[in-house]
Amino acid sequence: MKLLVAIVIFSFIIIFHEMGHYLVARFNDVKVNEFQLGLGPRIFGFTKGETTWSLHLLPFGGACVMEGEDEESTDERAFNNKNVWQRIAIVFAGPFFNFILAYILAVIIIGVMGYDPPVVSNVMDGFPAEEAGIEEGDKIVSLNNYRIHFYREIAIYTYMHPGQELKVTYLRDGKRNTATIKPEYDKESDRYLIGVQGDNKYVKGNPIDVACYAMYEIKYQVYLTFESLKMLITRQISLDQVSGPVGIVKTIGDTYESSARDGMLYVVMNLLSISVLLSANLGVMNLLPIPALDGGRLLFFIIEVIRGKQMDERIEGYVHTAGFVLLMVFMLVILFNDVHKLLP
Repeated sequence: MKLLVAIVIFSFIIIFHEMGHYLVARFNDVKVNEFQLGLGPRIFGFTKGETTWSLHLLPFGGACVMEGEDEESTDERAFNNKNVWQRIAIVFAGPFFNFILAYILAVIIIGVMGYDPPVVSNVMDGFPAEEAGIEEGDKIVSLNNYRIHFYREIAIYTYMHPGQELKVTYLRDGKRNTATIKPEYDKESDRYLIGVQGDNKYVKGNPIDVACYAMYEIKYQVYLTFESLKMLITRQISLDQVSGPVGIVKTIGDTYESSARDGMLYVVMNLLSISVLLSANLGVMNLLPIPALDGGRLLFFIIEVIRGKQMDERIEGYVHTAGFVLLMVFMLVILFNDVHKLLP
């Protein structure tokens, strides 16, 4: 059951991503040869109109295969025969649809469950927040000019910037105040803390609040993805702490099991929350200027706009092929780490 739930979530996010490419391609009259879910050998498929809709063996990927996308074609409806702005729109549509999906799911979650306001419910004795004069009931609105909208952002920001001095801006009785706080290392939790706690109470807002806080949720997920990448590059975290498909399946399974004890509503909400994270993460990762990803293709198109002429298709093809190989090697390393962590 856990595996099935994970496959459904992965498949839904991938289909939404590829549907972005497909719809914008069709809008620009580009011939789509195949819309595939999964990678590897084809299990089955059917052709409707000019497009083959297929299911492949490995449920961790997909593709919208367009005429002339990776090969030369004389068809006037081929991808490479469209102008650069049409190609940019088609490629950008995939990641953009991921953000749309993440936003829709965030609206559902916040509409049903509410959001966690960054209000201090307890100030820990002997920690920097107490010394700085922060009190119960204060609402933290920014840390080093990073806007705070959810209580969980406080913990994430201090985790992402361990030991860094913080300019804390907070509201008390409607008045804005600031304090400079140096987080203190706590042996028990093995992390740096400023010494504030929330009450984990969620607040339900009106439809405008829901729409706004859903946008804040996407901002938070994008920030989390970029900061995690930065920590990986600067070696603040190791590859062992990065999860691939196997690790994500385990996380989804564990979430399903732990939520089931609280009822179906919590199962659905927690799985939707994971889907928001995965969809926003996929959107960000695909926009990175890495060959073989959407961001790598967009980079070539931007260069084409600057140069005023299309890049040599052979050179672009070699670059994307090399990027794909390196990406597969990276995925194999992540897969090995995932499997290794599951072993006793």
